[in-house]
Amino acid sequence: METYTPTERTQVKRLAKRGVYDHARVHAILDEGFICHVGFAVDGQPYVIPTGYARAGDRLYLHGSAASRMLRALGQGAQLCVTVTLVDGLVLARSAFHHSMNYRSVVVLGQARVVTDPEEKTAALSRFTNHVVPGRWEEVRQPTEQELKSTTVLALELDEVSAKVRTGGPIDDEEDYALPIWAGVVPLRVEADDPLPDARLPEGIPPFDRRRLASRQS
Repeated sequence: METYTPTERTQVKRLAKRGVYDHARVHAILDEGFICHVGFAVDGQPYVIPTGYARAGDRLYLHGSAASRMLRALGQGAQLCVTVTLVDGLVLARSAFHHSMNYRSVVVLGQARVVTDPEEKTAALSRFTNHVVPGRWEEVRQPTEQELKSTTVLALELDEVSAKVRTGGPIDDEEDYALPIWAGVVPLRVEADDPLPDARLPEGIPPFDRRRLASRQS
């Protein structure tokens, strides 16, 4: 099984048994998520910005307005930290101290580069769109030259990567198991509701099939 080699910065130290480094599980977490949080510092001031992302092999792509402070700073070589977290359940213990959550998370460290090659940039933008809804890029209007110029795309190699995963039920102190208190896991999941058509949608256009989103995790 292919794995990422932990570094001093990505080695999971606290609760090390929850650390995950194999490619397949890391990629699965990234592919299921919608939003990442990007941490960086400008002139000593730290920022953490939520944004969309997409994965292509061992590479993440970030994008946004060419005027974005975050993208300008990262495009100039600032160190960054990208995190993606999925919450799978609430872990309710018999004591307040042992309450927890079941989760899957990924941390990526490194430096991003600005994507200047037109073909790579267009391919990255298609991945952003299809990461949200598979096949959506192929059915919508493609970006104009002006839209491409106003959009910056960054590439971040998945070199320094680790994941951390918690599963299972609560772990209480032995003497607390006899307490008359419900304990266990409340599973959580993201589920699409019925699509709401745009007010200016012309008549005769078939409704969006929310089942298409299921293929994101297949």
